[in-house]
Amino acid sequence: MAMVPTMVNFVFVGGLSAALAVALGAFGAHGLQRIASPEKLAWWETAARYHLAMALATALFGLLRLHKPGGPAAGYALTLGTALFSGSLYAMTLGAPRWFGAVTPVGGIGMLAGLVLFALASR
Repeated sequence: MAMVPTMVNFVFVGGLSAALAVALGAFGAHGLQRIASPEKLAWWETAARYHLAMALATALFGLLRLHKPGGPAAGYALTLGTALFSGSLYAMTLGAPRWFGAVTPVGGIGMLAGLVLFALASR
């Protein structure tokens, strides 16, 4: 039976998330122009921009943890916040009901919390 790792590799998580952000950003720039309204394209672009920024923050947090061990709260908050914030905008662009946008600020709070926890972890 394989052992479950006790520490999430946030460098790996951030790297994969950054790759996904770039792919989704390119899809938005090239694949959605004919089918999405300008408002929805703006949602997608915002989602991809914040997704990439938070992916890089997640990877940097992972690097910090390699040199200064500590709790994983910042990495989890960044990852979950990004999924909720960007995910809700991606979903609405692709046709999810407009009320789904209520999830977006919850994700934003998660991202902010993750960044503050990252800053505190670096002290």
